[in-house]
Amino acid sequence: MEKLFKLKENGTNIRIELLAGLTTFFAMAYIIMVNPAILSQSGMPWGAVFLATIIASVIGTLVMGLVANVPYALAPGMGLNAFFVFTVVFALGFTWQEALAMVFICGLINIIITVTKIRKMIIQSIPRSLQSAIGGGIGIFIAYIGIKNAGLLSFTADPGSYVQLGEGGTVIADSSAVPALVALNNPAVLLALFGLALTVILLIARVNGAILLSIIATTLIGIPLGITQLGATISFKEALAELPQTFLAAFGSPGLQTLFSDASKLPLVLVTIFAFSLADTFDTIGTFIGTGRNTGIFSDKDMKALETGKGFSSKMDKALFADSIATSVGAAVGTSNTTTYIESAAGIGAGGRTGLTSVAVAILFVISAFLAPVVSAVPAAATAPALIIVGIMMLSAFKDIKWEDLSEAIPAFFTGIFMAFCYNISYGIAAGFIFYCIVKIIKKQAKDINLVLWIATVLFILNFILLAII
Repeated sequence: MEKLFKLKENGTNIRIELLAGLTTFFAMAYIIMVNPAILSQSGMPWGAVFLATIIASVIGTLVMGLVANVPYALAPGMGLNAFFVFTVVFALGFTWQEALAMVFICGLINIIITVTKIRKMIIQSIPRSLQSAIGGGIGIFIAYIGIKNAGLLSFTADPGSYVQLGEGGTVIADSSAVPALVALNNPAVLLALFGLALTVILLIARVNGAILLSIIATTLIGIPLGITQLGATISFKEALAELPQTFLAAFGSPGLQTLFSDASKLPLVLVTIFAFSLADTFDTIGTFIGTGRNTGIFSDKDMKALETGKGFSSKMDKALFADSIATSVGAAVGTSNTTTYIESAAGIGAGGRTGLTSVAVAILFVISAFLAPVVSAVPAAATAPALIIVGIMMLSAFKDIKWEDLSEAIPAFFTGIFMAFCYNISYGIAAGFIFYCIVKIIKKQAKDINLVLWIATVLFILNFILLAII
C-alpha cells in the first residue's frame, strides 16, 4: 500500500485516506440517482443510465487513483448532462444515441489534446494570479452549492424589479426573482444548520474525521425527522437487464453511423462537439488548479515537471489523461460527459492526498450498485455543510492576489464571482481570461499575453456566440 500510494511521502495514512474517500463519496453520491433522472428524459432507460453512471464513475476514478495517485473522483457531470438532454436532444433534435456519439468524440478530442500536451500548455498559459482566482472562485462556487443544497435560499419577488420586453411584448429577461434567506421553519433547513454547526464545532476542536462524522450524525438525526428516507429505485437485476440498450449505442444507427450522414447538420454537429469539449476541458483544469495547488496535491515540483517533462512525468499529466479517457468510456456504456468532480474537494478537505482516496470512492460506487436505496438516503442537508466548510477553506487562495492593483483584481474578481453566479467553472475562467486580455490591451502589454491564452479566449468568445445562435 505504501509503495503504491506513497502515503508517508504525502503526509497521510490509510485511515485518513479511507475517511476522505467516504467523505467525497457521500458528497457526490447524489449523482447516482440524479443523472438517470435527467438523462432518462431524453428517452434513455433509467436503469441502464443508473448502471452506466456507476460504471463510468468506477473506471474513471480507479484510473485517477491507480495511475495518477491523486484523490479525485469522477462521475457524469452536472450541467453537461442537462446540456445533453435539453439542448442537444430537445432543442437541436438529435437522438440520444447521436448525443452519446458526440460525447464519445469529445472524449477522443480530450485524449488527443492531453497526449499532445495542449491541455498542459493551457495550464501553463494561465497567469499565477488567475490560478489563485480560480482556486478562490471554486471555493465560492462549492460553498454556494452547499448553501443551495441546504435549502437556505429562496427566490422572491423584488418590489424594485423590472421585466425586459422584446419585440411584440415578449419577455426576454425577468429580474423579478432575487435570492433571499428562507424562513427557518423547515425541518430540512434546520437539520442542515445543525449539521453546519456540528461540522464547525468538530473542526475547531480538531476532531479527526470531523466532516465525515458530521455527515453521519446529521443523516442519523434526519431519520426521526422524516428527512433521511430510503430512496426508491429499481433492483440491480432490472437495471442490468436494461444496460444493453445503452451499451455501445453511441456507435450504432442512430448514433455515430448517422451523426454525419446529413451534410446540412454538419456545422451544428461540430459546434455541439466543440461546446461539449470546451466545457469539459476547462471544468477539469479549473478543478485541478483550484483544489490541487494550494493543498500540495499538485506541488510546484509537479507544475515544473508539467512544463519541462516528457511523456507522463507528473501527477498532473496522469490526472489529465485519466479524466480524458473517462468521457469516452462513459459514452460507450451510456452516459453523458464524465468529468472530475468538484465535490472531491470535500475529501481533500478531510485530508485525502493520494489515489487511495479515489480507490475508496470507486469501491463505494461499486457497492452502491447493489445498495442504491441506502446510499440515496443520505440527505442533501447532511452533505451541504461539508461543501460550505470546504468552500471556506478554499477561499485562502485569494490571499495571493494583489487586490490593490486593479489590473490584477478585475480579472480575478470576474473569475471568482462568475463561477458561482453562473453556476459554471468554465464561465468563470472565460470571464477571467476575457478581462485579463482587456486589461493587458488597455495597458499596452498585449505582448505579455500567452498565445495559448489568446486562443483560449477567442474560443470562449466564439463558444458564447455559437451558444447564443443555437
